[in-house]
Amino acid sequence: MIRAVCASCGKERSSFSNVPKCECGGVWVPKVDFKYREGSYRSNFPYLERVVELGEVETPLVNLGNLKLKLDYFQPTFSYKDRGSKSLISSLLSHLKKGSEINEDSSGNAGASISAYGKSAGFRVNIFVPNTTKEGKINQIKAYGADIHLIPGSRKAVGDAAAGHPGFYASHVLNPEFRDGMRQLSYEIFMQLGHKAPTRIFVPVSAGTLLLGVVSGFEHLVESGESPSVPEIVGVQTEAVCPVCAALNGFVYDKESGMASVADALVSKEPVLLGLMTEKLRRYGRCVTVSENEIVEARSRLSNMGFYVEYSSATVMAAIMKGRFEGENVLVLTGNGLKTP
Repeated sequence: MIRAVCASCGKERSSFSNVPKCECGGVWVPKVDFKYREGSYRSNFPYLERVVELGEVETPLVNLGNLKLKLDYFQPTFSYKDRGSKSLISSLLSHLKKGSEINEDSSGNAGASISAYGKSAGFRVNIFVPNTTKEGKINQIKAYGADIHLIPGSRKAVGDAAAGHPGFYASHVLNPEFRDGMRQLSYEIFMQLGHKAPTRIFVPVSAGTLLLGVVSGFEHLVESGESPSVPEIVGVQTEAVCPVCAALNGFVYDKESGMASVADALVSKEPVLLGLMTEKLRRYGRCVTVSENEIVEARSRLSNMGFYVEYSSATVMAAIMKGRFEGENVLVLTGNGLKTP
């Protein structure tokens, strides 16, 4: 169990609990209290007594001059979520008995990832997804042996169903161990660029685990004396679902508009981590929105370059195509295109 403090009241988490929030209602924020160590995975995640491994590799960073593509869909379940599932499920091995029931709510990719790692670790896995989830993602979750629950209504309704089911609520959003696993992505980018940070990193934004994890990783590198600064972080949202950009840029976001997007993984209309995301982006970067036409065009552009990604991943390409960004830019491509062909 990693050290964590409440984002609202500052209280330190003292014990493992099936309620992944502070008693005041605040969310737990992971705190890395040791220096960065170059070496094995365990060296930077010392709180993990055992590690569930499914053959993860250092994902490629393709060099296109000032543009770099971080192909983070080169993961066992074909999305970046595996970084968080690896750390969360590994941590649960120290607290839950084999065969315990764990529950997760997801728009698809996190559900597949938790299913693969959870079943591999010997847990019974329940995945709750919106009843509008793409068939390919549903089939992938089922293939790992999880029980899938299709929930009508909002993304919040899906979360409530998972939280209320018997067993441990293995929320990838609320459990700090999942977000903490994302630190490894920052370390890889730093190493692959020759022990330096890029000018900026573009990340798709929905629930916030990727954004907050990337920031945490670079903050750790700065605090450890490895990097002089955190790179500029550009959070990218769709015009259909953009609560973070609205909060940062001062426009009104209507969560009841009913607008939908081809970027089906970016669906968090009321992200519980909104306050943490806006705080980090105010400090380190900005938030931009992209239209449906821009997303479709960007995905086509990437495909023509040989990189087949989800529409949700293509949002970062759409963002860089519509602006001028000097310096060295890294786009985090988060999901394989076969998930949403």
